[in-house]
Amino acid sequence: MAAPLAKQTATEARLAVLDMPKGSDWITALRKEALARLTAMGLPARRDEYWKYTRPDTLTDAAPVPAKVFVQDETPMFDGFDRIKIVFRDGVFDAAASDDLTLAGVSIERLADVAQTDIHWAKDLYGALESNGQNPVERPLAALNSAFASDGVVIRVSGKASKPVSLIYVHESETSDAVLHHVVKLEEGAELTLLENGPAAARFNKVLEVEIADTARFHHVRTQGRDHDRRAATHIFARLGRESTFKSFTLTANGVLTRNECVIELTGDDAMAHVAGAALGDGEFHHDDTVFITHDAVNCESRQVFKKVLRNGAVGVFQGKILVKEDAQKTDGYQISQSLLLDGDSQFLAKPELEIYADDVACSHGSTSGAIDEDALFYLRARGIPEGTATDLLTLSFLAEAVEEIEDPALAEEISNRLEAWLERRRG
Repeated sequence: MAAPLAKQTATEARLAVLDMPKGSDWITALRKEALARLTAMGLPARRDEYWKYTRPDTLTDAAPVPAKVFVQDETPMFDGFDRIKIVFRDGVFDAAASDDLTLAGVSIERLADVAQTDIHWAKDLYGALESNGQNPVERPLAALNSAFASDGVVIRVSGKASKPVSLIYVHESETSDAVLHHVVKLEEGAELTLLENGPAAARFNKVLEVEIADTARFHHVRTQGRDHDRRAATHIFARLGRESTFKSFTLTANGVLTRNECVIELTGDDAMAHVAGAALGDGEFHHDDTVFITHDAVNCESRQVFKKVLRNGAVGVFQGKILVKEDAQKTDGYQISQSLLLDGDSQFLAKPELEIYADDVACSHGSTSGAIDEDALFYLRARGIPEGTATDLLTLSFLAEAVEEIEDPALAEEISNRLEAWLERRRG
């Protein structure tokens, strides 16, 4: 069915300024299929059910809104970790700043190079999970990405990676418009930690597709940079095999508009998927987490834990759904979304959903929004702790449940320390 005229017009205007990257026959065909998906559904509009809380126009306009480059005043994220660093500046690969991509048990290639090959294993994955994730909810910005992404990384993991792979996104141009697409395939029993950090561009569109085979484990920790004027739309599509593990945590501080979507399919028995996020917003800040988890196997577990701290008119959005199919017995699904409102001007909009067709399940969801606990604040102040410091301590305590979803204690400590430093800097 064709998109409404208004959406067709907006889509045509966006496509008019884009050129499909050149590549071999197989990726060109996949890109054209993604373009066909996009033109059929049209770019998102405010009347779309899953965009009613977030204005998509600055994500879909022909040109990005200029974003002032933030002056970095702290040690780079994850700087103390031994890792393979892969750097993109405004969406362009920086070979000089990146490490050698050799890692035992892991094959790492650039999408730009893979796209020129006649035969490659990525043919079976590129755009496949994105395409499957378009039903039952359309995700047109992801289809746009699959059609026009010029670069990214393609990773195949056959063993347990000895160190994380770290994607670093640097923003240098006030008018940059970056589109990156990453594909990760973990073979049976493999394990990988993927780190991401940085603001990337004035406007950033990113897709991460992750195929996790039986008994494989994927850990993902990302921070979305402190550039306040940036805008981003990111998508994670993951498919889990038997007894596999997927864990993803995202920390967001600042940013005019951020939309993070996560679409997960548990297709193998005894699989586990955890998705968590912590967001801190001050002033002109709109942060949207949209999650869709499908249970399609027996005895699987999923957790969604999202916490947002908002003040000075900041807006937080959470849309989370757990779909349990008929044969997905013994499902354990948990979902919690909470906001801490530090003033009366901010708002939190939540839409939690459960859709269950199996009868032997344990599923729950909850959403709360409120102010600082006055009794707890009084308790701390009565013991000589200044109000600002006490507020920060209670804020860190509020965010702790989300941070605890990070499996690596060292990475969790890095995130906690960074949160504490940011709060202290803002207070001072």
